[in-house]
Amino acid sequence: MSLPLRSARFLIPAAMLTASPALAQTNEELLRIIDQLQRRVEQLERAQRGAAPAPAVAAPARRPAPPAATAPPAVAAAPRAPVQAAQAAPIMPPAQTPEERRAETRAAAIDALRGDLPNSIRIPGTETSVRVYGFVKANLFGDLNMVNRSDAPSVQATPLAGSAADQQSGDLQFSARRTRIGIESSTPAGDWGTFAARLEMDFAGNTPSASATATNQGWNPRLRQAYVRLGGDVFSVLVGQADSLWNLAPVETLTDATFLNGSSVRQAQLRATGRLAPGLTGAVSIEAPYTDYTQNAAVLYPDSNLNGGASPATSNWPDLLGKLTYAGEWGNVALTGMLRELRIDTNGTDATPKGVATGLGYGARLSTTLNMSTLASAFGADDVTLLAYYGQGIGRYFDSTTSGQSAFSDLGLPGVVNVSLTPTPSWGVAGSYRHYWSTQLRSNVGAAWAVVDVPAFVGGFTPGGSTTQTVNANMQMIVANLIWSPFATERNGRITTGSIDVGIEYQYYRRDMQGGAIAANAPSGGTIGGYGIEQRIQMSLIGRF
Repeated sequence: MSLPLRSARFLIPAAMLTASPALAQTNEELLRIIDQLQRRVEQLERAQRGAAPAPAVAAPARRPAPPAATAPPAVAAAPRAPVQAAQAAPIMPPAQTPEERRAETRAAAIDALRGDLPNSIRIPGTETSVRVYGFVKANLFGDLNMVNRSDAPSVQATPLAGSAADQQSGDLQFSARRTRIGIESSTPAGDWGTFAARLEMDFAGNTPSASATATNQGWNPRLRQAYVRLGGDVFSVLVGQADSLWNLAPVETLTDATFLNGSSVRQAQLRATGRLAPGLTGAVSIEAPYTDYTQNAAVLYPDSNLNGGASPATSNWPDLLGKLTYAGEWGNVALTGMLRELRIDTNGTDATPKGVATGLGYGARLSTTLNMSTLASAFGADDVTLLAYYGQGIGRYFDSTTSGQSAFSDLGLPGVVNVSLTPTPSWGVAGSYRHYWSTQLRSNVGAAWAVVDVPAFVGGFTPGGSTTQTVNANMQMIVANLIWSPFATERNGRITTGSIDVGIEYQYYRRDMQGGAIAANAPSGGTIGGYGIEQRIQMSLIGRF
């Protein structure tokens, strides 16, 4: 009976790991149950040792003594006893104390539960690793010179000088709606590499109803990521909703607004990524199309409605994107490009005249992040990021700059007899510098400038209309912050932020309207000028898990 019980001591972790998850809701509960079963096995072993005879001791007593005349006992009998004992009993390892056995069992259980992903666990009975991740983010922010209730201001929609919002003297808000949660899994797939999946949400959707008040600030959850990926470092394929291949954040900010000339589009796509050479990676994707354009008195998307009816904005082809990235210890450099179709179909809509028009959108961007330590070790972990882009008809990929203005149409203007669509040329630059005052304390400074060139017929849009006040000539954005990460660590010259960030940030937004136009709907006693400036101070706390 002792051998089965000894075997049971090592089978307990395997039995518990293949049991139903309902038996143990947490790792700590699972380990507690293992400890209890281990103690029970030890009690049974002790009971057996107390009840069973000790053959190794009793057998020599039953063996008759050799005759005195045959051989002296010291010569004949003494040498045989150790040989017979060695043959009869196997060599056993040194006995472990109960505490040592429990520690060994606990270590084996923890190792069996440890997943391949950071901070993950392995689902019992499978090779799948799963982790829950995310962060809680609390933002306290106030406008210094106006009222803008958006917690993620868009530079292109900065309230104009002299407007009602600009005449107010400031506003303070406190929000945690940018809190995020996600679940990620990874399963070995043999020669195929790894099969991974991710589902991620935040709470930055719209309020669920108009009844949300200061004491009931409800926000709808919003899908951010939902995709699967198969492959490894050499080649992989991704399908689902994920960050666009065009996405780039040129500066680390506390604001949840997309930095000017940056991109944070998330959409359905099919992407292939492969290693082309040491340090060189290529990626191509076909991504969800979404024609966005502006006509007199309306900014339209496929999901918009025009006078309560269907939108003229349609799509026949997905967007095509490609990216080449070369990376090394010095940093990285990337070239990104895109092609897309813009299309409007006024048939069946309230727009006139009837017909179909298409336009070609294209763009290219060059970006780089340089580790300053490659120039001189005195720079430490500092880095600099630079980008420049040019394109036509790529407005929706810049949701802080030209969203809704990939193209303009003269629909709705007097005398128009044909449907037209004119892609909008735009270009911009951005740069930032990150400095580490210490491992736990860092600052970021970033600036960007964007230029938009709209067609001449836009001058005929209704003065003071909703679209007139969105037609910008150029935009600027500046941020500067100080962030403390008390649990940050440094390894090989690179710093990881740890679980907590606490910071303060200054934000500056400016837009200048096309031609410095004066809108016609100025409030009584005021004048709406052709520019808008917003200044904001934000304090944030981010707790990651």
